[in-house]
Amino acid sequence: MRLICLVLSSAVLLAACSGRQQPPPWMRATEKPRDENYHGGNAALLLKYDANRDGTVTRDELIRGLRAEFAAHDTNRNACLDADQAGQINQARVDADQSTATPVVDWNQDGCIDYTEFSAAPYSLFDQLDVNHDAKIDPKELQRAGARPRQPGTAPPEQDEGEPGGRRGPPPGGRLPPNGGP
Repeated sequence: MRLICLVLSSAVLLAACSGRQQPPPWMRATEKPRDENYHGGNAALLLKYDANRDGTVTRDELIRGLRAEFAAHDTNRNACLDADQAGQINQARVDADQSTATPVVDWNQDGCIDYTEFSAAPYSLFDQLDVNHDAKIDPKELQRAGARPRQPGTAPPEQDEGEPGGRRGPPPGGRLPPNGGP
């Protein structure tokens, strides 16, 4: 009987102590909900490839932009991104996009992230958003994906002007790809 009383009193004491802690920030009534789309949601991944800034991303713009971006990261010029290069890319994406960052992953675990693995997420998203299959993601399709409307001719949010991907100057490693890319 004493043991049962001791256990029950311990449980009551622990419950009383734990009741004094503050709930985590996301459960507090005064905490403003976080906007997961503050950088443009999933559509921001594609908007940076809108080379002519007309508000529509074509498949050709996506391909050219991804090839140029891959070439800029492939500083060894071996059509393969190693773990260190992938780590740098992923950290830069997290720093820029936070909750909407899409990491590059060595899906087949061969120690090399090739162009197919590098470009898988953007191509997949493009195919999902191109609901009418016209090889273009127009402003309405982008808005359905969470993009904020913008005026044609303006840079996507959080992007610098310049080559697709918003990069200014030479790529990491200081060399530009020959003839502007592959």
